Amino acid sequence: MNVTVIGMGKIGLPLAVNFARHGAKVTGLDLQEGVVSQINAGIEPFPGEKDLGVFLKECIAEKTLFASTDLEASVVEADVLVICIPLIVDSAGNPDFKNIDQLASDMGKFISKGALICFETTLPVGTTKTRFTPAIEASSGLQVGEDFFVVFSPERVLTGRVFEDLKSYPKLVGGVTDECTARGVEFYTSVFDFEPRTDLARPNGVWPMKNAEAAEFAKVAETTYRDVNIGLANEFAMYAAEKNIDIHEVVEASNSQPFSHIHSPGISVGGHCIPVYPMFYIWDNKDSKIVSAARSQNKNMPQLAINKIKSQIGELKGLSIGILGVSYRPGVREATFSGALDLLRLLKQEGANVYAHDPYYNNSELLSMGFAGSISIEEVDGLILHTNHKDYDEIQISNYERIKFFYDGRASHQQFKKFTSFEYISL
Repeated sequence: MNVTVIGMGKIGLPLAVNFARHGAKVTGLDLQEGVVSQINAGIEPFPGEKDLGVFLKECIAEKTLFASTDLEASVVEADVLVICIPLIVDSAGNPDFKNIDQLASDMGKFISKGALICFETTLPVGTTKTRFTPAIEASSGLQVGEDFFVVFSPERVLTGRVFEDLKSYPKLVGGVTDECTARGVEFYTSVFDFEPRTDLARPNGVWPMKNAEAAEFAKVAETTYRDVNIGLANEFAMYAAEKNIDIHEVVEASNSQPFSHIHSPGISVGGHCIPVYPMFYIWDNKDSKIVSAARSQNKNMPQLAINKIKSQIGELKGLSIGILGVSYRPGVREATFSGALDLLRLLKQEGANVYAHDPYYNNSELLSMGFAGSISIEEVDGLILHTNHKDYDEIQISNYERIKFFYDGRASHQQFKKFTSFEYISL
């Protein structure tokens, strides 16, 4: 079976490796020649994905995986095409379909009869059937469900643990037609292994959905749920602060009852998924109120942090402020939509000099993001904890003798409340 994975990013490359390790002959298509060269040399283009480097070397050595920039050759020989290029949003939160529109049209010129096309990129509901499939039909002259087959099957993994997650979560597959769904289920069953789970209503494995729209909505819904839950937790945290209540004690107590699953409040919501996919829902559902309110709440959390600091410290102009943690979540080298970058922008607007520290980024990388460099413990006037990397579990606050404040963006260092030499500020 010849499988082409389009987009050799942090999801596409591990998927390509997984398919190759399950007996497929895989072509990884990417437009970046540097990425393609690294892959063909057995070098992972982005470090940090567990086991990827080892598995990639094995696949290259066994010649089960090859990377290419040649769209026509990669598509024409493929029995299965798996799409993993991201759908981005513009500054207003509207999806920008340009890249995938072009890909769908170009693919149609070269696909072979009988090919299965799997969209793994998260999409607004209905996009697979009403936007991309007609584009493929128009450029190919073929009929979906008869000459070629299209499914939506969302990736449901976290970077850093992709291979683990591929086994842990059911693979959802919804087709444009029933025959499309059947072809998709057959393919994914052949290239995935699943760990048994006793907590599911049906066995872990490939789960056929009624149609592509149901599969699309399942991915948007599961991500949007998290954003809404965090938004609720953030609102609770602000209310608790007004009442002088420890919100974390409240969340722990509430969640001791099995029907309560309140998430943790925090300074930001970042990454490829949670800040983006709710926007697909809002874009397509103009009557959205709850989701829109939560997204607005979460997007505003970095500004809330700045406001709270100013209310206790005063103006920030001229101060040197250090941000601890640039990654959007602990333990990964990934700053996409990280709240640390929002803090950088907002602090610069206040006239502050903004430094940063992150164990996953060196000084030159921090400079390229716009920070003034790594934190200088002799000069920093204040600290903002953004990301709960394990490296920060044992912060020696005595090293920062001149700080005026410590903003605990994850409320994980409440032991600092006892210090009187600086202001401890939190949600």
